[in-house]
Amino acid sequence: MLQIEVKNVEKSFKDVKAVRGISLAIPAGQFVALLGPNGAGKTTLVEMMEGLKKPDSGEILIQGKTWQKHEHELRTIIGLSLQETRFAEKLTVYETLRLFAAFFELGEERVNEVIEQTGLQSKQKSMTGTLSGGQKQRLALAVALLNHPQILFLDEPTTGLDPHSRMDLWNILKSLKDKGETTLILTTHYMEEASSLCSDHIIIIDEGKILKEGKLEDLLDEKSRNLDELFINLTGKVLNNKL
Repeated sequence: MLQIEVKNVEKSFKDVKAVRGISLAIPAGQFVALLGPNGAGKTTLVEMMEGLKKPDSGEILIQGKTWQKHEHELRTIIGLSLQETRFAEKLTVYETLRLFAAFFELGEERVNEVIEQTGLQSKQKSMTGTLSGGQKQRLALAVALLNHPQILFLDEPTTGLDPHSRMDLWNILKSLKDKGETTLILTTHYMEEASSLCSDHIIIIDEGKILKEGKLEDLLDEKSRNLDELFINLTGKVLNNKL
């Protein structure tokens, strides 16, 4: 079953063509890494898949449905975690999750489940304003997971985190992947992150077009022995992938 279908989608902003006729298909349960340099069009593409922007042309189907006709239904099956999520600093972690859970008519049981799932037990009584960067990202992920999303969008979730915090987040996502119930669309600047979490489906985008996609092992060759070399050879650019 396909969770997401993108069919010849285009999007422009004044004189800038951000997305140029992109098509792709993402099966259920697959973890997909979307890679590209700044300005490549990946954020615009993801925002259209999330229903935050409308394509100028082409079609996007989420489980065979469109945002134009089924927005309310689709909002109940996706989870979002943006690069910089801001929370009310005077609310505790637990209060924040209860607030977001109320939007989905979920109670304490589900809040306690995601607190445990994301390792926030020791911080549930802490004000969000006192959390470290890694803890805030775990809280953002917990919010995104509240409604048992069938499709999860993560926009550079570990940017700026220390290696230990980054590994914590990877372990949470790997556990989610092992269950096979969630489709993940991940944008990242870390090649190791993409390789570790999404080796089954890598998509490299530049100048609004897909340059190459597929399983990581199928994309590599003698000239591109790892994802870093493949990215550089395709785009001529280097991403910040220092851990």
